Amino acid sequence: MEKEKIEPRVVGAVLATGLMSLSGVIVETAMNITFPTLMKQFGVTTGTVQWMTTLYLLIVACIVPISSYLKRRFRLKQLFVVANLLFIAGLLIDACAVTFPMLLVGRAIQGFGTGIALPLMFNIILEQVPLSRIGMMTGVGTLVTAIGPAIGPTYGGLLVTHLNWRYIFWILLPFLVVSFFVGLKTIRQVSETAPERFDFLSMLGVIVTFSGLIFGFSSLSTQSFLSWQVGGSLLLGIVGFVYFAHRSWHSAQPLIQLKAVANPAFAWHLLAFFLIQITALGLSFVLPNYLQLVDHQSAFIAGLVVLPGAVIGAIFAPVGGHLLDRFGAKRPILLGLGLVVVTLGCMTLFAQNLSAWAILGLYVGYMVGIGSGFGNIMTDGLKQLSADLKADGNALMNAMQQFAGAMGTAICAAIIAASQAGAVGSTASKTDSGTQWALLLLVVVSLMSWLAMVVALHVNRVKS
Repeated sequence: MEKEKIEPRVVGAVLATGLMSLSGVIVETAMNITFPTLMKQFGVTTGTVQWMTTLYLLIVACIVPISSYLKRRFRLKQLFVVANLLFIAGLLIDACAVTFPMLLVGRAIQGFGTGIALPLMFNIILEQVPLSRIGMMTGVGTLVTAIGPAIGPTYGGLLVTHLNWRYIFWILLPFLVVSFFVGLKTIRQVSETAPERFDFLSMLGVIVTFSGLIFGFSSLSTQSFLSWQVGGSLLLGIVGFVYFAHRSWHSAQPLIQLKAVANPAFAWHLLAFFLIQITALGLSFVLPNYLQLVDHQSAFIAGLVVLPGAVIGAIFAPVGGHLLDRFGAKRPILLGLGLVVVTLGCMTLFAQNLSAWAILGLYVGYMVGIGSGFGNIMTDGLKQLSADLKADGNALMNAMQQFAGAMGTAICAAIIAASQAGAVGSTASKTDSGTQWALLLLVVVSLMSWLAMVVALHVNRVKS
């Protein structure tokens, strides 16, 4: 039917906002490859250079929760222009950075741009795509951001090896300019905005929550759990969250409507979404390290090994969305998450003897499962909410995605670091052992995600 067609303008708006989000993910993952080079050039330690990623994730995680307020208060095109110009400014600062603090400033500005752009893309999909095609378009949006971790390490390794780390930023500039003009042409406003007071005390709660939690988990690999850096930071984050939640429940105009979580079906979807993202980012840390330290591959080869799986998984995202639109949520989500559990289980069982080819094959299977299930969990979860809560649900899911990424990477890094600190065995054998324990944890987490979706789909069925 004509009314079920997606306007080309909407596709352009999704691609324009998605290109910004893609650039953010590419820079984040590409810069991880450059850490040894940056440490040498700027004379900083491993703990200091990690702030390139930690600060970026922290700012994105703090900005995403207020996206529902920004959507209610400002026009979509205004938000897009601000996000795009912030990102371009951050790229220029980093490309010309002469000191490490200047590099951090650029990354912080990029974090503000990405934090605005990421939920903006999904808000456009939820508002302007016909209900029967939302699954496919959410898959396209997921593809745009999911392919970033595939491109990033290979892109960064190639440029660092053959050119200079500054080209990581210069090469992305033309894409951001294209995104800017496409967005100006295609983004339209379909809902009314209204003046609304900004709750600075709630924002303080958000900042304290994510600062404490992300810094605490990021310190796990170098500090004991009972240290102030870890235990103290995590406690501070929990206190911040309790304060934020209490204020949100009792505020007439909260930054984000937490009553979305009072919907049981959405809450179970949110939990499954959070858990599966832990496995995705945890595994993206584990495999390149295993390939380099155990299989003795170069950083460039390690990036190439995971590239096919990430690309295929990204391609499967819109395919999985189409299956949801046609057959419903149960089949693509449960089969996709089931494949994730099986492939992670195989990696765990054979962790003592995983060749590069075995990793390539298993990772392809894993990413097919992620592509089939990940975006669909978000789509089906947001369908459980009323129209006035969809933007808040989108903000919650995107915020949890950022936090889960930091948490998954930090916990896997801590497990492997603890094994490497052992007195017996070579670095390769100790990394191998730590990797097996980290993979076992990811198996358990993925199984919990699958079970959470079983409960969520059961709640859906009972409610309907």
